[in-house]
Amino acid sequence: MAISISVVLLLFILAVIFVRNGGLKITHALVCLLLGFYLASTSMAPTISSGLTATADIVSSLRP
Repeated sequence: MAISISVVLLLFILAVIFVRNGGLKITHALVCLLLGFYLASTSMAPTISSGLTATADIVSSLRP
């Protein structure tokens, strides 16, 4: 749960930065938001979630 909240917060911050810099229009951000909601309600949601969790585990295990 903590990882998904962190990812959502990171994506939100990136979207705000892109909108402020003019690289992302409001309509593009809304389309991305709707895509996320639709993906969450599909049968692909558990696969995406497990893939993100595995990626986060790999990244967190790396030591510089």
